[in-house]
Amino acid sequence: MDIATGGSIQKADLNKSANATDWPATGEIIIPMPIFAPVGRMFLAFLALVGRVTVFAGRTVGHMVTPPFYFRLIFKQMCEIGYFSLPVVAMTTLFAGMVLALQSYSGFSRFSAESAVATVVVISMTRELGPVLAGLMVAGRVGAAIAAEIGTMRVTEQIDALVTLSTNPFKYLVVPRVIAGLVTLPVLVLIGDIIGVLGGYLVGVNKLGFNDGSYIRNTFQYLEQLDVISGLVKASVFGFLITLMGCYHGYHSRGGAQGVGQATTNAVVSSSILILISNYIVTELFFTR
Repeated sequence: MDIATGGSIQKADLNKSANATDWPATGEIIIPMPIFAPVGRMFLAFLALVGRVTVFAGRTVGHMVTPPFYFRLIFKQMCEIGYFSLPVVAMTTLFAGMVLALQSYSGFSRFSAESAVATVVVISMTRELGPVLAGLMVAGRVGAAIAAEIGTMRVTEQIDALVTLSTNPFKYLVVPRVIAGLVTLPVLVLIGDIIGVLGGYLVGVNKLGFNDGSYIRNTFQYLEQLDVISGLVKASVFGFLITLMGCYHGYHSRGGAQGVGQATTNAVVSSSILILISNYIVTELFFTR
């Protein structure tokens, strides 16, 4: 009798514990919060970063149009960004134009359209390859240098010393670099376009057997003013973004040498991504009918 009673009590306890378990109802969806919480935190951190960069850009533009202007520093940064970046941009665009001519000829020869090689080279260089390649090269060279220089000044408290001396850090450090990037990158891109088209010409005439007169005629026959202007506008946008991101990450660097290295990496990565994103946006604005 006791055994039977004990067995029935044990069954009742098991049924009670089973009913007390918080099982989901049929069709109910359970969202695993520990999985989505990091995603939410990353999204909020991204929004905060966008807000900080926007405020930084607004302050920079505001100081760009108000005196005083440090013309000596602007000219120095123009030499640093433009003149010393010219060899890298020239080598990059030269071989890009040469490779583009070879690849275009290989593709067009399949349906007897080899005469379009010159047109493809010049339009591709002026619209896309010239601005993007020059922007990425300058981002790797100049963006990293700006972030490292300003970041070192931040961690060694030189920026605080400028404030103590009643010198605005934005006017003295940020604005000259951003203005120099806006002015010099279009010049770099224009030179890079010419060198890239020249590289395609050298391959087309000396390697692929084109007549030099017909190649030059095909180069300029379908080239429009809008193609060149769109590339120069892209270059100005890229120059602004490269210098802005370098200054932003350097200005907000923390933690000594390790923080400066992290700021340098972030400047190059963020400016490269923004170059590709803004390239699509500007292309959409210019060539969407």
